[in-house]
Amino acid sequence: MFKEVSKRKERREYLRLNTVFPVAFCLADKDNKIIFDWRQGFTSNISKGGICLAVNDFPYEMAQVIFHEGIKFLLRIEIPFLRHPLEAEAKAAWIEQIDKLQKRCHIGLSYLRVPADLNRRFFHYCIFRKLIVPFSLAMIFFLIIGFVLSAYVNLKLLKTNRGLVKQLVEILQRSSSIRSQIQQLTQEKENLKKQLEENELHLKNLNEERRSLLEAQKKMLLAEEQVRKKNNEFLKLINDLEKEKEALKEQISVLQTKENQITEDLFILDKKKETLEKTNVQKMFDWLKLHQNPRSGLVVSYEGDKELQNISFLYDQALVAIAYIKFSDFSRANKIFDFFRYKAKKVNGGFLNAYYTNDGQPAEYTVHSGPNIWLGIAIAHYINKTKDKTYLGFLREITDWVISLQNQDKEGGIKGGPQTEWYSTEHNLDAYALFKMAYALTGQNKYKEAAEKIINWLILHAYDRPEVPVKRGKGDSTIATDTYAWSIASLGPAKLEELGMNPDNIVEFAEQNCAVEIEYLNPASEKIKIKGFDFAVYQHLARKGVISCEWTAQMILAYKIMAKFYLQKNLPKKSTYYEEKARDYLNDLFKMLISSPSPIGWGESCLPYASEELVDTGHGWVTPKGKTTGSVASTAYGLFAYYGFNPLEF
Repeated sequence: MFKEVSKRKERREYLRLNTVFPVAFCLADKDNKIIFDWRQGFTSNISKGGICLAVNDFPYEMAQVIFHEGIKFLLRIEIPFLRHPLEAEAKAAWIEQIDKLQKRCHIGLSYLRVPADLNRRFFHYCIFRKLIVPFSLAMIFFLIIGFVLSAYVNLKLLKTNRGLVKQLVEILQRSSSIRSQIQQLTQEKENLKKQLEENELHLKNLNEERRSLLEAQKKMLLAEEQVRKKNNEFLKLINDLEKEKEALKEQISVLQTKENQITEDLFILDKKKETLEKTNVQKMFDWLKLHQNPRSGLVVSYEGDKELQNISFLYDQALVAIAYIKFSDFSRANKIFDFFRYKAKKVNGGFLNAYYTNDGQPAEYTVHSGPNIWLGIAIAHYINKTKDKTYLGFLREITDWVISLQNQDKEGGIKGGPQTEWYSTEHNLDAYALFKMAYALTGQNKYKEAAEKIINWLILHAYDRPEVPVKRGKGDSTIATDTYAWSIASLGPAKLEELGMNPDNIVEFAEQNCAVEIEYLNPASEKIKIKGFDFAVYQHLARKGVISCEWTAQMILAYKIMAKFYLQKNLPKKSTYYEEKARDYLNDLFKMLISSPSPIGWGESCLPYASEELVDTGHGWVTPKGKTTGSVASTAYGLFAYYGFNPLEF
């Protein structure tokens, strides 16, 4: 049997940390001569002053000498966070037998020598191990509470944001309904006024005939009986017409009262609409901010189509950068520019059409001139607004690359890309805007000359057929709505008139051929009628009419440009005509607002790409999947349309 020694005071000093470490130990005398060879044990209780060593199969002979003077334990404690074992010397303070058969015992050891720093770290680690479980459980508890609170706040925010979209859509519907009623009342009033004018004219004629009759009687030209009979007929007709006249006046008065009341209701409604529109427009911009990837700086182009959920198209990056600049959020625009300046892969000197949002790797290897031109336009807007010339060299690099494409064409046009043979009117209108901006910022004549070459190319190939005011491209008479809107936005009405083009005809042609009225299933699952612009002449395609949100917004912007143009020409009626067109189409466009469908979007407002999913646009691509798929291009252009901001000019 082991000799059991217990020093109660010392044992109470031990802090019971149930951390188990393997310990190699041996017994040595005061001269460090090993008298019992190395054996294996484990820590039990641990404190700064020592450890409790748990040993199995502890020899009786060793137990008899551990309390002799000069006998000490040499220890090698294996600790996970240390590269080498902790070496220490200790003396026995007590021993306690736990299992007689297996000779298992606990030995209390007090340190004689241990490196102070290592002992402190060792003890702290043991404390950490002791507390890690309750601490982890507490952290998990608080994380769960935090998650629940966050989910509650997010759900509340989501509900609020969706409610704002719903309110705006409902008010826009009521506003449209009231405006329609006012138009109907106005038409009824006009008809009644026309009847009143006819009535008054008839009365005037009858009175003149009656006077003529009475004059003839005076001259004895007619028999008295004949005059009396005819006069009675006149008096009856005049009396009937007078009654009709009063009835018409009464009807007009009633309609006027009704119109005044409805107009007052519309005024109140428009005030609410104005507030809700501003709120939702801010949320549209917030949606654009939320989707910028913090790692790459890119913004995912479509939210809701799983096949496109990690794709950032170059054109969309340019548009969202312009939106950031419009709202003076320059740091976000910088992230986009820095990605393309330092990280983005190029092919044939141009940036690719699409990159993966998360890591910026190429998503496709096609290079088109248009998206590259738009990136240049975005950079030009940044330089013009901030006066910061950090990216001026980058702008020159892009613009000079576009000029290199232009130099390949003897007529001064710009191909669709370095590896394509087709020419797009849209791309050349973009290039004209870019060259104008580059010239304004640098004063270099080569950019002015490049812009003039574009004008010549447009006259030769885009504006050469009166029956189709704007062709889609060289040798291509297909009607594309954006070429009509961008003719107004890029060249401007004054320049078009200078070229012999009629800007009114351009806008009118687009409306006659591309405007559609459809039944749209709104976010409240209600079918409503809205007007907008299709990608093309839908009668030429095997589908019904589809509204493109982006291209409708472009046409709204074109209407606003026309309104401003005629206001400057002191033609207020014509200016009001275009302003009302812009207002009506903008109201219907905002009826298509949706709440962000993803957790990232927090239910913020955005616009879908089109009114229908997976339909042929007529220009070589189909619309994205999902009727609630948010589109960066549509949302950005929706903002431009609301503010009347033309991205194709300073």
